[in-house]
Order: sequence, then structure tokens, then C-alpha cells
Amino acid sequence: MEQILSSELRERFATPNCILTSDPRERICSLSLEISTYFHSLFRVCAANVMLKTLKMASLVINQCSSITYGSQEQLCSLVRGWRSVREIKQVRKFETQKLHCVSRQPDIAVYNDIIKGFSSRKEDIQKVMEVYFELLGGGLVPDSYTIPYLLKECTRCRALGEGRQIHAHAVKFALVSNVFVNNTLMRFYTVCGVIHAARKLFDVCSQRDLVSWTTLIQGFAKMGYPKEAVAAFFRMCEDNISADGMTMVVVLSACSQLGDLSLGKKIHGYMVHKISINEDVFLGNALVDMYLKCGDAEYARKVFEGMPIKNVVSWNSMISGLAQQGEFTEALDIFREMQGMDVKPDDVTLVAVLNSCANLGMLELGKWVHAYIDKIHVGRADGIVGNALVDMYAKCGSIDQAFKVFHDMKYRDVYTYTAMIVGLAMHGEAERALSLFSEMPRMGIKPDEVTFVGVLSACSHAGLVEQGRQHFEDMSSIHDLSRHMEHYGCMVDLLGRAGLINEALQFIKEMPIEPDASVWGALLGACKVHSKVELGEIIMKKLMKLEPERDGAYIIMSNIYSYADRWRDSLKWRKVMKQRKMKKTPGCSSIEVDGEVHEFRKGDKSHPKSKQLYELLDEITSQLMNYGDWTHGKAFH
Repeated sequence: MEQILSSELRERFATPNCILTSDPRERICSLSLEISTYFHSLFRVCAANVMLKTLKMASLVINQCSSITYGSQEQLCSLVRGWRSVREIKQVRKFETQKLHCVSRQPDIAVYNDIIKGFSSRKEDIQKVMEVYFELLGGGLVPDSYTIPYLLKECTRCRALGEGRQIHAHAVKFALVSNVFVNNTLMRFYTVCGVIHAARKLFDVCSQRDLVSWTTLIQGFAKMGYPKEAVAAFFRMCEDNISADGMTMVVVLSACSQLGDLSLGKKIHGYMVHKISINEDVFLGNALVDMYLKCGDAEYARKVFEGMPIKNVVSWNSMISGLAQQGEFTEALDIFREMQGMDVKPDDVTLVAVLNSCANLGMLELGKWVHAYIDKIHVGRADGIVGNALVDMYAKCGSIDQAFKVFHDMKYRDVYTYTAMIVGLAMHGEAERALSLFSEMPRMGIKPDEVTFVGVLSACSHAGLVEQGRQHFEDMSSIHDLSRHMEHYGCMVDLLGRAGLINEALQFIKEMPIEPDASVWGALLGACKVHSKVELGEIIMKKLMKLEPERDGAYIIMSNIYSYADRWRDSLKWRKVMKQRKMKKTPGCSSIEVDGEVHEFRKGDKSHPKSKQLYELLDEITSQLMNYGDWTHGKAFH
């Protein structure tokens, strides 16, 4: 077909009697009728079949017949669509320029619409699009129900609120707002720009509402943080007997996830079972898995996940990330291993969730494997969120030097990168390195956030840097214009308490602009234990019993405070209170990673499959230690 068209072009237009005549005006007159019929059908074929060589030949003819640009708008539109279909942007721009010359002499709203649509599809600057629109108005043309949506699409992409409002005014002026397509596009523009009340007003006054209208409103509410209103709008839509599609339900499920309302989520799921074919829509399946996990039902999320006939990487990410966010790190890694067994290629979201799980479980070896995988496969460079997750993982797994190496090798660092490294150094007691890194941030043009200061204050606390801690606390608001939260006040109480400034810490709490919570009082109670402040500890304990009566930590600290002061009866009293309230001390947990698997042990734990052999080995070690002389003379155990 391509060869036939190309040869036909040469035969019909590359002859002495046609293209090569001397006068271009005569040439265009003689060819006008033939071109209007032949080129129109030819360009439609080119655009449909994406025949690059034929497009080039057709473009050559147009260039040779330069005067054609003054009289064949429809053919130029077809040619532009053809070049656009093969993504030849230079050619598109070239012939759109010819279209503008053409249309400026013979105004045509359809051609202007095509030009505006082309600009929008190429993500041109909004001012260029508006210039074409004003030229349209200057030529005496009136925008139609296609012009306004094309313009609004570009305003939405650029978040150009001022220009969009101007287009809205023109839509009202030219009586186009009653068109449901125009109204829906206006609603989407306002929701994307964050002006939800304007979208709601457009929805309320619209006499014609379709599924797109409802979905746009629901999506606007959900994205702006109004999940209750989003769900309420969905139920009103159902009352209007409008059936939802998959896209609508994905948005509604997202709103349920924000609410964390499991019963509501199940109700929505029930509606979907009766109204929509869930199994055929992987996006719906992913949204359901995400909803159940965020509502705390990991078991049902797993059931939905396993029942999905089609899974993509997002499906696996929903399970892995969701479990990790729920603190089910071991289960998250189990899903990741299943994903590997299915030969599904992980993306950066997968790797971040896996690294987060490794960090919380202390699985350094698996974390190193993920790092090697990143370097080998180049799924995600050790930059951005993946690099930040690597820094956090190495720091939490005790390999602070490796964390710093990753940090140093990162090409792009943001506030999250610096924060992860500062918090990691603070955890390892390396206050000087943490504060040095913090001082580097302004020089790099990076503004610290609230979490950064938690790391900075924690570093000062562990190193006993009271004055520096005070200064950084003051700088938060005075220099960095950041709000102080409970975590920052808790860090300051801990800093003062560790330094033995108990009275100052108490006064600091009394002067807090927000009501102190259990973490703040708990930090001061811990300081009372270290510095043997029994009377103050008793006062704090009364407050903690009101704030967190069921938490065992404060009871144990208070009991220890009494025992350190040789007040054994009072110490025993708190143990009895715990027993009466059926409170059990949270057992300590130790873990070890062997061959990529983490083994956890608690006091008296016999759940491990090799617990018998482990206790036998423990007894042998104890016996060896009891008989130190024999142990040092080489009676090794195996």
C-alpha cells in the first residue's frame, strides 16, 4: 500500500504539467480541485496506517505547492494528525504553523480546535495556547463545545488557575456551561487545582449529570482530603440510579482507605460484587487489597489478592507495602519471595517496602542482596526514595558506615536523604557527625523539616549537648519557621532529664503550649529513675495512670525506682497492681539472621522448631561458663 501511494504521488503531482509549472498561482488553481479530493483521502489513510514514507512524500508536495497553505485547511489538519501519530514533533509544529497562516486568512473553528488540541497534546506553554485562542476570538470566531475543553485540559495540566477561570467566564458568556462535556471538564479543572467548592457549585447547578460528573466530584473530594464527602456523594449517585464503573469504584475504595472504616469498605465491596465484574479489572483488585490492608484486615486482603486472576507489579506492591505499613514485616518479605518465584520484576516501590521491612527486622543480609540487585539490574538507582531507603536500612541494621557510603555516593540528595542519615547517626551515638551533616544542609540549599529536627535533638540528647539542643529547638521556629510537635518537646525533656536538669525539665513541661502526652511524661519518669527522684516519680506516675492506664512500661519503671531506693514494699505494690489488672510485662525479644531468615526468641520461648537443641546448647554453654578453668583450657562446645 505504501509503495503504491508513494508512486501514485509521483505520477500525479511530480510531472512538468503539474508541480513544475512556473507560476505557483496557476499551479494551485489547476490543482485545487484534485488536491481537495485526493489529498484529503490520502492523508486520512496515512494517519490511520502510520506510513512514514508516504507522509514524507505528501509533505514534499505540500512544501512544493506553498500556496496551498492558503486554501486547504482540512488537508493540513489530516497531515498534522498523520505526523502526530508517528510522533514527529518538528513536522507537527511546521505544518501547524502553516495551518495558523492558513486559518488567519480563512478563519475556521474546527482548524483552531485542532491546533489547540495539538498544542495541548505536546504540553506546550499555556501562553502559546492562549495566544492561539485570542487569535481565534480576534478573527470573529466563537468557541464551541470542543474549544473550551481543549483549553481547560491545558490549564489543568499547567495548574493555570487564572487562565482557567478566564476560560470559565467565556464558557458562561457563550452559553456553553450547560453542555455536560464542558461542565465536566470545568469540574475536573477546579478539582485538580484544589478549588473543590467551585467544582461542587458547578455540579449542583448542572441540569445534566452523567457518570463522569459524579466520578469527578467523588475524586475531587477524595484527593482534597474529604473522604466522608466522597463516600456520601457515591451513595447519592446510587440513589440517582447511576451505575458506577471500575474507575468510580477505585476512587470510592480510596476514600474508604483514608477513613480506615472496615465495615464501610465491606459494604462497598458487596455493592461491587453485584454490580461490577471485579475479577476482570486488575485496578479494582489492587484497590480492594489496598483498602483491606489500610483498614487493618490483612487476612481478607490476602484472600482478595490470591483470588485475582491477573496481577501486575502494583498488585504485589499493594500487598508488600500494605503489610509493611501494618508492621507485618515478616509477612511482607514472604510475599516478596512469592513475587520473585513468579518472575515478576520489582520496581522502586517494591524495593522501598522490602528495604523498610529489612530495616525493621534487622535483616542486613537480605538488605545487602536488594542493594546488589539494584546495582545489577538498575531497577532503581540508589537515588531518590530507593537511596533513602537504603540509608535507613543500613543505619537500622547497625551498619552505619555502609549507610554513610550510600549517602555519599548518591547523586541527588533531598531533605529525606539528609534526615535518614542524621537520624541514623543519632541512633548510633555519633552526635558530632549528625550535627555536622545538619550544618551542611543550608549550604546545599536543602531546608530541614520537622523530622530532621527530631534526629538533631535526639543526637544532642544522647551526647549530652544541652546548650546546642536548646539552640536548635529555638531555631526551629525563629529561623526555619517550623512548628514544634510533641516529638520535639519529648526530645527536649529527654535531653534535660539525661543531663540531670530534672527541675528545669519539669518547668519546661509546665510551659508547653500543648498538653503533654504520655511520651513526654514517660521521658521525665525515665530521668527520675536514672537520678533517683522518687517523690517526683510518684507525681508523674499518677499522671501516666490517667493517660495510659493499660501500658506496662510506666509501672515497671516506677517499681524499679522504688527498688533502687530500697523501698521494696512499694516496689512490690506496683507489681501487685499489674497482676490485679492482668497486665503482663512485655517480654524482651532477641533475633538473629541466618541464611536470610530471621529467628526471634523471647524469654521462655519454646515455639522454635529447634528449641530442644537450642536449650541443650544453652545448658552446655552455661556449664562451660560455670567451669571457667575447663572452658579456657580448650574444652570447646559444638
